[in-house]
Amino acid sequence: MTSERQQKIESVLSKRQKDITIVLENVNDPHNVSAVMRSCDAIGIQEVYILNTKIPPHEKWGSRSSSSATKWLTVKEFTNAKECFETVKSKYSRILTTSLTTAAVSLYDLDLTQSVALVFGNEHSGVSEEIKSFADGNFVILQVGMIRSLNISVACAVTLYEAFRQRTIGGHYNKPTLDEKTCEELKIKWTLNHETDQ
Repeated sequence: MTSERQQKIESVLSKRQKDITIVLENVNDPHNVSAVMRSCDAIGIQEVYILNTKIPPHEKWGSRSSSSATKWLTVKEFTNAKECFETVKSKYSRILTTSLTTAAVSLYDLDLTQSVALVFGNEHSGVSEEIKSFADGNFVILQVGMIRSLNISVACAVTLYEAFRQRTIGGHYNKPTLDEKTCEELKIKWTLNHETDQ
């Protein structure tokens, strides 16, 4: 591995955000899952949770959308909602769902500099009532068009870049947040991923 590549890995790890994650509930299209993963990698999310309770686990993600983003993420898959959200709650302070309810707040009124798990639901039915019961609140992305919702991967990207904006202003990317052990483990994994690409 070149020194430039090693420096790139170390630079990316230094900006990974340990206190923000995405949970995808029963997202059907693997290309949507992959596009979300690519956005997660782009803004420094390391962990992604995939919950499939109504559809079979995806055999693979859409490679065109992800550009192999899965190689750089820690993907945790669940088929049981309770187990999934017990794990999420043990690591993140708040769980927020995207839901078109009267009690939902605007994305731009959220403080996304705090520890948070952001939940996005199925392309057709959205976040289920069961999953909403695990959440601390709901948010919406404000729109003025005829169609009330965005494609899930677009909605996720819009949300993550608002988090990125807030966290950049707050200086969250100026110092590492991952612990040393996790960084070393990921460095080894990423180095092996790079070598298998050669």
